[in-house]
Amino acid sequence: MSRLAQTHGLTDVQQEILATVRDFVDKEILPVATELEHRDEYPAQIVEGLKELGLFGLMIPEEYGGLGESLLTYALCVEEIARGWMSVSGIINTHFIVAYMLKQHGTQEQKDTFLPRMALGEVRGAFSMSEPALGSDVSAITSKGVKDGEEYVLNGQKMWLTNGGTSSLVAVLCRSDEGHPEGTAPHKSMTTFLVEKEPGFGEVRPGLTIPGKIDKMGYKGVDTTELIMDGLRIPANRVLGGVTGRGFYQMMDGVEVGRVNVAARGCGVAQRAFELGIGYAQQRHTFGKQIAQHQAIQFKLSEMATKVEAAHAMMVNAARKKDSGERNDLEAGMAKYLASEYCKEVVEDAFRIHGGYGFSKEYEIERLYREAPMLLIGEGTAEIQKMIIGRRLLEEYRFQG
Repeated sequence: MSRLAQTHGLTDVQQEILATVRDFVDKEILPVATELEHRDEYPAQIVEGLKELGLFGLMIPEEYGGLGESLLTYALCVEEIARGWMSVSGIINTHFIVAYMLKQHGTQEQKDTFLPRMALGEVRGAFSMSEPALGSDVSAITSKGVKDGEEYVLNGQKMWLTNGGTSSLVAVLCRSDEGHPEGTAPHKSMTTFLVEKEPGFGEVRPGLTIPGKIDKMGYKGVDTTELIMDGLRIPANRVLGGVTGRGFYQMMDGVEVGRVNVAARGCGVAQRAFELGIGYAQQRHTFGKQIAQHQAIQFKLSEMATKVEAAHAMMVNAARKKDSGERNDLEAGMAKYLASEYCKEVVEDAFRIHGGYGFSKEYEIERLYREAPMLLIGEGTAEIQKMIIGRRLLEEYRFQG
């Protein structure tokens, strides 16, 4: 076990789960990750292994067939999986955001319908906020759901769906002006719709099209897509929570879980980059000795290890805060910001340690170098995190004059 990124105070059950996941990563993910990534191939066999381990039900309550584990346990598992291949952690992240939103905000009928099958991995989730003309500006969403009898008719185009093709349940955020008079704040007139569909591409149900995968620089294997709604009819009982106008808050609650996940992914990728860097530094020789014996390389390794440790500590703190039931947007924002920035820096330092070989596709660090930038954007850019952090700090440290 690595000396870095240890978590104190875990139960025997948590330690057993993490040991099982770590073993799975070492045996089933690391040996094939780079080959699958270069082919941009969906890791179907790995996903089946995750289903057998019960990881799709990790945070789903036991009454619905899940393991009922904490966000901390989930985040630590994600850290391990991302250490193997970040794309695999993306496959379970969006699934868990949807499961979490159902658990926290769904009607009893919605929970009974979806959570047991999600726990088994039979139903896999995706969620959708972004659109082609907007990213972090959620209030500018133009996709719309209009009431028509006992149904809603959805129209609009969504962007950047992780698991867009392989999922069978998508939580989609749309505007819904019904019951919300003109002039209502945009975030108070949004609704989350639970859209069931067939896995695959093309027209996956009447009125809903999932075009082919978006070709990406990194984060390959996992399918990232658009979602086009053209007269898509959704029963009224598929409004998350049964009440319109709450979608923004439901999504933001889910995104807090997602930000802890992205922080965990950053920790996992950074830890793997450190492992690769310190391993290569002891194999490569220049000027008659290991490059690890050169002070310049030791300085890099010490900085990398410190960043791995610091990011892990902040991620654990954010997860524990959410598990306690307290508001954690400040901690989640800080963890996501720091972990993603440090991940980029640690990966780049490992890349530099590899020298010219780091530019070769034969070496794993090349893959990590293309994957790390996605973490700077996913679940909110660094600038968005800084805005969240700044506003919360001003709330906490309000000047008393």
